[in-house]
Amino acid sequence: MSIFDIIAVLIFFSGVFLFINTFYLKLPSSIGLTILALILSLLVFIFGLLFPEFHLAEQIKKYDFADVLYRFVLSVMLFAGALNVDFKKLGDQLIPVLVLSFFGVIISTVVIATLIYFTAGFIGVSLSYIAALVFGALISSTDPVAITKTIQRFRMSNELETKISGEALLNGGIAIVLALVLVNIYREGIANDSLSLSSTAWVLTRDLAGGVVAGLVFGWIGYKLLQYIDNDDVEVEVLVTLALVMGGSYVADLFSVSSMMVAVTTGLILGNFGRDELGESAVGAYVYRFWQLMEDTLAAMLFVLIGFEMLVIPLRLDYFSLGFFAVNFALFARWISVFIPIRLMSRKRSFDSGTITVLSWGALRGGLPVAVSLSLTDFPGQELIVTMTYVVVVCTVLYQGLTLTSVMKLYGANVR
Repeated sequence: MSIFDIIAVLIFFSGVFLFINTFYLKLPSSIGLTILALILSLLVFIFGLLFPEFHLAEQIKKYDFADVLYRFVLSVMLFAGALNVDFKKLGDQLIPVLVLSFFGVIISTVVIATLIYFTAGFIGVSLSYIAALVFGALISSTDPVAITKTIQRFRMSNELETKISGEALLNGGIAIVLALVLVNIYREGIANDSLSLSSTAWVLTRDLAGGVVAGLVFGWIGYKLLQYIDNDDVEVEVLVTLALVMGGSYVADLFSVSSMMVAVTTGLILGNFGRDELGESAVGAYVYRFWQLMEDTLAAMLFVLIGFEMLVIPLRLDYFSLGFFAVNFALFARWISVFIPIRLMSRKRSFDSGTITVLSWGALRGGLPVAVSLSLTDFPGQELIVTMTYVVVVCTVLYQGLTLTSVMKLYGANVR
């Protein structure tokens, strides 16, 4: 099987899963896809035992998806997420959303990493603190699609709905960029045989500041180009935005800056300067729908892929035990990362009752953590990180996703 055959298989199952979930299960997409991915994993495992020569999971394991995931999937998903962030729509909720997104990710990363690091040592699993930080950052990323579609089913105040949806859109990009910057810091230390404060500061400046500058340039160029294109020429607008994402990734590699930061910044520029009060201006409405479709499709593929990947990861009890610890650590860290900023901001701002609980319990994980964990080729502890990511994503999506309705009703949010 070639890599194109593998991708075709993933697309096929993604389409079948979405069809089954939409017309039969009728669950939120993240929950339905997770359930179907688990069933698929079990069926493929049984099929592989009966017919070893056709073990599909083993075929997939032969291919290195790191380049595809890193250079295409992550860039596309982060750009699509950033494109949907409308700072004007956030209004007076902009500051709380920014504080919750940025400082929340930092707090969550440190809390998860510290708890995982000491727990791993306690149960005898080898895990460096930098690897724990990488896992803490990537698993702090929440799924904006799942969260947004869930809250749309309930009646709640505009302020709370704006906080939830805005924080979810920004959270993913910040968490994933932080995780990949931490990976680059580790690799810089390996290359130089040591990791000094100056080299760490240089990597942070190069990746983040360089990525922002490159993203601003690409965003401005894209905005100017789209101003000259009629919104009815949808194929031209779509191709221009695709060229911006792919070109940004290529330029980022040339100058050794964060391609993820380039994608996020470019998306933010187009998503805010490219629309007016009616929702479109330089960027046509079809472009937003196209990138939403791309994000949803890739997220579905990632759930299918991780289902296959888990079939060939060593079934080590200590890895899965640490994964179940990570489920609780992630939920606790999310609560802390929401509780501290809101308590500090509540001195000057008012927050709805239940904001902390709803934001904490509604933090469903999705495709982005999966993509990052699978792209960490040659990173120490990758199999452990993939295992923990799988356990956390599955448990949080199923347990929190299926009980979120009860939590929302508890705090007075009625079903529409």
